[in-house]
Amino acid sequence: MQYPQMILFDYGHTLLYEPGWDTDRGSAALLKYATKNPDHCTLDDVRKAADLIFGEHIENVRKIGYDIGGQIGDKVLYEYLGIEFSLTPPEMEKVFWNGASMGAIMPEADSMLDFINKNGIRSAVISNLLWSGDALSERLNRLLPMNEFEFVMTSSDYIVRKPNHILFDIALRKAGLRADEVWYCGDNPQADIEGAAQVGIYPVWYDNETEREYKDRSKESVPKCEHLHIHEWREMMDLLEKMRKKSHAAEKP
Repeated sequence: MQYPQMILFDYGHTLLYEPGWDTDRGSAALLKYATKNPDHCTLDDVRKAADLIFGEHIENVRKIGYDIGGQIGDKVLYEYLGIEFSLTPPEMEKVFWNGASMGAIMPEADSMLDFINKNGIRSAVISNLLWSGDALSERLNRLLPMNEFEFVMTSSDYIVRKPNHILFDIALRKAGLRADEVWYCGDNPQADIEGAAQVGIYPVWYDNETEREYKDRSKESVPKCEHLHIHEWREMMDLLEKMRKKSHAAEKP
């Protein structure tokens, strides 16, 4: 482990989370913009069709390590129902996402980002997510306006999902850094921690208890690689500060 020049972050339950998530509320927010609904589809009709398109077909694709973007999913879903909107596809995903949950900051994530910014550590985001990088960037900028993320990558923009090494390889190329100069922080021990380790990025397992009931812990196991295991962002900040001071002390004549 060496002091990082850059830290890459997961999104969900790492930087932000989505309290009170309600897909019906997101769909209801979107239906307000419908300009054509010839079969008078109700929210219940949308729910049933979404279970078919997203819950069955798209989820089956995700299980084998790939992603179909939410904008494409919306296109299939609403053309299947014959519903048209006054919104563009990017606007539709944002209206739905904000309707389902406006999001919230994980404990001390804002303080942690302020800390790494002040210490000259670069940052970016790689997330397994149905929504586009543009939609995620908007959410991050709204809730974490102090961020200095150089880029935001979501699996739906790149086809493949973590732990596929392609996402990490692309991030390193974007950053212009070697793997040993970068850390990756995430909450999923396989997708995030083992995924980053396979390309030589040092992984930080952020194992926080905030609204953990959304996770299926039976599908996870302790990472089979060297990693830093933390439960609060303060732990990483304290470690980075110690490493920084030690490095400065070693540089003194």
